[in-house]
Amino acid sequence: MSVVEARLAELGHTLPEVPAPIAAYVPATQTGTLVFTSGQLPTVDGKLLAAGLVGSADGDVDVDTARACAERSGLNALAAVKSVIGDLDRVVRIVKVTGFIACRPDFTNHSAIMNGASELFGAVFGDAGKHARSSVGMSALPLGAPVEVEIIVEVRA
Repeated sequence: MSVVEARLAELGHTLPEVPAPIAAYVPATQTGTLVFTSGQLPTVDGKLLAAGLVGSADGDVDVDTARACAERSGLNALAAVKSVIGDLDRVVRIVKVTGFIACRPDFTNHSAIMNGASELFGAVFGDAGKHARSSVGMSALPLGAPVEVEIIVEVRA
């Protein structure tokens, strides 16, 4: 078990199998020392943790649930990185995180949701988990997911 996977286990997480793509793309690709992931949804065993829009209307996904979805999407992104590089101990740093939140037009708390992924990366990688980030609202995401996360990671050759 890698040091990174051991740290994940200490935090109560198991690195999942890389989720299968739902269209014509690969989960991650590497160019030079950078790995780019495709957007990762909050799936566990092929099923979404939650579905729908984030907001305050009845039936909406609440911020805490969406935050957990961002964390799970981050785990799935790490699995995609591992599928390309073989060992997460090769990660030098998390460079950039982009989060997409399916939400109502008046929702503005995107950052609180994306902290689910960002705090995971910080807990796992320490200073190397600190990254640039964008969090943007969307009208809808694939399969009705409330959150989608993609990352750019620098790795050792």
